Amino acid sequence: MGEACMAGLPSLATDALADGLDAPAPRRWVMLASEQYALPILRPLAAQAQARGHRVAWLAPDAVAAGLRADESRLSSARALWRFRPHAVFATVNRIPPFLPGLQVQLFHGLNLHKRDPRQGQFRMLGLFDLYCAHGPATTGPLQALAGQRRDFSVVQTGWPKLDTLFAGPCAQAHALRAAAAGRPTVMFASTFNVPLSQARDCLPVLQALIARGDRYWLLTLHPLAPADLRQHYQALAGPHACFLDSAHLAAMLHAADVLVCDTSSVVEEFVLLDKPVVTVCHRQPQPCMQDVRAPADIDAAIQQALAAPHALSDARHAYAASIHPQPDGRAAERVLDAVEHRLRSGSPGLRRRSRRVFRRLWRSWKLWRALLPGKRRRGAC
Repeated sequence: MGEACMAGLPSLATDALADGLDAPAPRRWVMLASEQYALPILRPLAAQAQARGHRVAWLAPDAVAAGLRADESRLSSARALWRFRPHAVFATVNRIPPFLPGLQVQLFHGLNLHKRDPRQGQFRMLGLFDLYCAHGPATTGPLQALAGQRRDFSVVQTGWPKLDTLFAGPCAQAHALRAAAAGRPTVMFASTFNVPLSQARDCLPVLQALIARGDRYWLLTLHPLAPADLRQHYQALAGPHACFLDSAHLAAMLHAADVLVCDTSSVVEEFVLLDKPVVTVCHRQPQPCMQDVRAPADIDAAIQQALAAPHALSDARHAYAASIHPQPDGRAAERVLDAVEHRLRSGSPGLRRRSRRVFRRLWRSWKLWRALLPGKRRRGAC
């Protein structure tokens, strides 16, 4: 398969000298965080890059940049970006400005394959990326087939950097959340922001009643792009029987929960990887490992069933996990960097030159470009 899978790809950070290559030179990487949810995906990658001695800079609009840490350097102008001269730009969104310098690398913003028609979701090719870092066979296969047709990008199965944190095990916050439950079963609720798929509004009255009952402890979260009024309603449910946390604390919540209640969100897939029972509400394409209900009124009984037999669908969960993310070693960020280093060193043999078609797509990306780089622009940079 060549570049299409990680088998046989040397770990350039550790094996370069053994393979007769010079040690990788320090690189300059840009993390493109156009949405808040990109931060937990890109941070494990940035940390691994810095551990290898590379330089890392961030592109982010003002709202996301407000959440950057003091040691996360932001490029806020086109002049700063061109002076940085990145070797690669890592993105989690489907669209990025086509004129960004360096290799353009797609990491994806979720594991869910069933949210949208494939032509509109994970496998829609817009000619914007040079390298796609796939999570598992379910994504690698279709992307590899498209790569064979287009011949202007490559695919490597690396895993998803966001899950490096999840696979590291429970953190102190997860233990604190379990302690807050005081021995009660812990149930997590999460929802997508996508209006046709989100069940958050319909579930709200049911959750209010279940939380008030007090026999379970609830961990509540919503997608960062969820409507503000809906977020306020869910925040108001916090009290002795529930807490509301934003998505930055997702890994801790996943480890702390006994059962997940969710709609068609990729949080489902993340929970499945921990081999825990999932109750889905009106899932767009429920899988054998999911206990799907078609009405919020059925949530309570489904939770009770899941708590009574948490291992009932374990085999189905293992099979699904093997298809979406088979490597639970917490080293996806390392594999991503190895794949990019391999591509930079080997070039793109057998691939056609990717047409950037700047002016054709300029109108789609100009707004994002201005949001990412609001400072003074270098004349002629665009």
